[in-house]
Amino acid sequence: MTERRIVVGLIVAAIGLVCVLFPWAFYFLILAIGLASIYEFNFLCAIKGQPLEYPVAVLGVCAYIALAIFGILHKWEGVLLAGIVIVAFAIGMYGEQKGYFARTAYTLLAVLYIGKLLTYFVFIRQIAPGTGEGMALTFYVIVIIALTDTFGMLVGKSIGRHSWTRISPNKTIEGSLGSLAIVTVIATAAAWLPQLHIQWWQGAALGLATSVAAQIGDLVESAFKRDAGVKDAGAAIAGHGGVLDRFDSYLLGGVTFFATLHLVGILQVQ
Repeated sequence: MTERRIVVGLIVAAIGLVCVLFPWAFYFLILAIGLASIYEFNFLCAIKGQPLEYPVAVLGVCAYIALAIFGILHKWEGVLLAGIVIVAFAIGMYGEQKGYFARTAYTLLAVLYIGKLLTYFVFIRQIAPGTGEGMALTFYVIVIIALTDTFGMLVGKSIGRHSWTRISPNKTIEGSLGSLAIVTVIATAAAWLPQLHIQWWQGAALGLATSVAAQIGDLVESAFKRDAGVKDAGAAIAGHGGVLDRFDSYLLGGVTFFATLHLVGILQVQ
């Protein structure tokens, strides 16, 4: 089962890397991941007894990604969030009154957790358009996160003895720290690639921060599933459960990578 998970995970990452070569293919992939993830998140909420205001959540995720693609999210995000809140509250009045607060709160959380966080991959891909730098950095972040997942599993299965948390007892301290160390070394070494235009210490910082965030993202989604009492959020990807199960680490990993680009001086605040 471990070998199958690794193979499927690497195939999924490879598909993502191919899509990175073509901006619109990559944007459609991000949108597809967002729509599949919001469907599965709604499934988790429904098990809890309070499904999302699903049409509002879908439109919110689509709007976030579309506004990011066209470079106007910074201008319209406030209006978008206000609209999501108002519409969710209004539509919720026509449903069952019990759980009204939870439905609207879950809807806003879902849009931010999935729609908002996925936009950072769009932002990374759009860095310095025409130079290839954004494409290279997108490859870089996907590889860092994919390797974090892979080495966490391999090291954990080999020498893992101590569980991090009851939320996900199969994730071990040894696997986590081993993955973190290996990925940081690889990210540091990759900084020598001229396409990235970064220094070795910047690569180390990006690898370290992104790997930590990816592991936290995995645990966050595990907490959602544990709260709902299910093993997987779906069954779309063989050996990995649902789309949200596969891309949970990317949600926090992407935003952390983007923030670290600013912190280490690779990107300047506009």
